[in-house]
Amino acid sequence: MPEHAILREVGLRDGIQMAARFLPTERKREWALRLKEAGLREIELTSFVPAKVVPQFADADALAAALPDLSGVTASALVPNLKGAERALAAGFTHINYVLSISEAHSRSNVRRSTDEAIAEFARIAALKATPAGRGMVLGVGLATSFGCTLQGHVDPDRVFAVAATVAEGGADELIVADTVGYGNPAQVKALLPAILAIAAGRRVICHFHDTRGLGLANVAAALDAGVRTFDSSLAGLGGCPFAPGATGNINTEDAAFMLDSMGFATGLDIPALLALRRDVEGWLGDERTSGAIARAGLPKTYLSKTYLTKTYLSKTSSAGLPTAAPPAPAS
Repeated sequence: MPEHAILREVGLRDGIQMAARFLPTERKREWALRLKEAGLREIELTSFVPAKVVPQFADADALAAALPDLSGVTASALVPNLKGAERALAAGFTHINYVLSISEAHSRSNVRRSTDEAIAEFARIAALKATPAGRGMVLGVGLATSFGCTLQGHVDPDRVFAVAATVAEGGADELIVADTVGYGNPAQVKALLPAILAIAAGRRVICHFHDTRGLGLANVAAALDAGVRTFDSSLAGLGGCPFAPGATGNINTEDAAFMLDSMGFATGLDIPALLALRRDVEGWLGDERTSGAIARAGLPKTYLSKTYLTKTYLSKTSSAGLPTAAPPAPAS
């Protein structure tokens, strides 16, 4: 049986936060439902930031009305502060993502507070778990600029570890290690992640890579070697950080799914369905920058996803009980 790897789709949040065109709520809803149909089981749906800061998310409360239609999907929301977390919980979200920057320069540019002040805000959000409104809340904490910063430059790994330990001990359920500006490389990933996994102590660790300098998927491979199995990705490689100059391009969902399948992991994703959705999203957004080798070159004739093979194999052997051997590997 192939091991599973999870892609957590962030296109509806990170992917369009800088988009010039406001995408109507119904289009966002359709996007989310088609992601579900394509096999995505984790989607960051929106952000509860002030509309005057990021107008794209002025409809966060309205989009939350789609949550009942996303049954079976972990739909999360990004929040910048306690007020945003309270709004997200009131709208029906139980999975909340809060991001703080390891880089002091990025933190002040992004949210106009120091990293220590951002940690204090995290503690106020974590305290919501003890309230009726926060019952059942799952809190993911993003460690932005863990591999470097366009504003500050070098980011000390010891500072990354210290902040990770603080939030883990303070109530974070998940740690999201983020290469916000695309500075990371596989050697850094292999050096950083073992300590983060040890600090997480069984909590899920998610990696958030950008492909700004062409190393996004190489970093995924390095993180897999370190033991990480969940990654943020964005349809068509959309996205970037509006408060970090030059921080373009999340890793591409279609390409990441293809690589993971090709490496023997099961993702559960229908890549042709993702490519069809991508074409529509490109039309909806207009001239936004996109990326993707699979969209350009297509799937090779030798490709069969591990998910497809496993489902087929199990369906053929179900009458005889569980299989005693792994399904055959696809041609390489």
